[in-house]
Amino acid sequence: MIVFEVGGAVRDALLGRPPGDRDWVVVGATPQQMLDAGFRPVGRDFPVFLHPQTGEEYALARTERKSAPGYHGFVFQAAPDVTLEQDLARRDLTINAMAREADGTLIDPCGGQRDLDARVLRHVSPAFVEDPVRLLRLARLAARFDDFTVAPETEALLAQMVASGEVDALVPERVWQELSRGLMEARPARMFEVLDGCGALRRLLPELNQRPVLPPADGPLTVRWAGLLLAQGLVPAAARALADRLRVPSACRELAELALQTAPQVRAGDRLDADALVALLMRCDALRRPERFAELLQVCGATHQQRLPLALAAARAMDTAAVAAGQPPGPAVGAAILAARVAAVAAALQAALEGGKGPGLPVR
Repeated sequence: MIVFEVGGAVRDALLGRPPGDRDWVVVGATPQQMLDAGFRPVGRDFPVFLHPQTGEEYALARTERKSAPGYHGFVFQAAPDVTLEQDLARRDLTINAMAREADGTLIDPCGGQRDLDARVLRHVSPAFVEDPVRLLRLARLAARFDDFTVAPETEALLAQMVASGEVDALVPERVWQELSRGLMEARPARMFEVLDGCGALRRLLPELNQRPVLPPADGPLTVRWAGLLLAQGLVPAAARALADRLRVPSACRELAELALQTAPQVRAGDRLDADALVALLMRCDALRRPERFAELLQVCGATHQQRLPLALAAARAMDTAAVAAGQPPGPAVGAAILAARVAAVAAALQAALEGGKGPGLPVR
């Protein structure tokens, strides 16, 4: 059997980018030979194995044919007589359909290096339309390689996939998987440009009322997802429905809802007095979850705020146990703690003001 490095690692090496996960194709082998060599099987639909030492994926060379709608509707054939060229021909884009031999020799039957040089995302064959996930992957790659253009003939295929209803076969979990990856790329807005251009955005994310206009990406996925919905101006109920439909993780959905509910107050943080600051901190549960509050400031473009971080530090530093100890059991404890927090924040604001480190606004 002969082993070839394939796909994204080959592409990234030619682009001079740091390599990600490496994938390998094995030609001329059977599943039993892979098992005999110590590989562990992991593929359910076709033979994929993990290397016994490196843990990298090794797949037997295979062909495929469409058997039903959607991205699960394929029949795969993996056999020792399947060639590397046949395996590469079933891939999505030319820049992903290259391989390297052990000595570094490039095998490029589909013109991937040409398209890398020209900065073009181009499909390998008309079979591209058979797998709707490819549309999402292309949009995600456009967000990563934001100086690449989509070939006109590939744009036509994307529109065909939307018109034929092929994209409607995508389950919400798969949409979220690719969408979340695209949000973590260098220029997420480019992903939405591609989806909007072919008509897929309205089919996959009808809750968005227009193509998102996003700033350059920064922060974790929670911040980027919340920033997307905040830029769209969704009401919390619509954001909640979208998160339910896509099965969005709780950390992402909670931060998004919080940003939609509190963004005006957070952005006005340096104009708030101690009472309003404490009320906002309590509403955001910032005393218990300061890390999430820091992400909220990032989503709202309020990381330059002076009063909010100062107020949070003062409120968290207050000795609630000492305050509670001086009160009789009952509602008076909560009221006393709240008053003490406001007083602590007011004192911190006054000290910052007198030291010339805070905005010159009323403390109380």
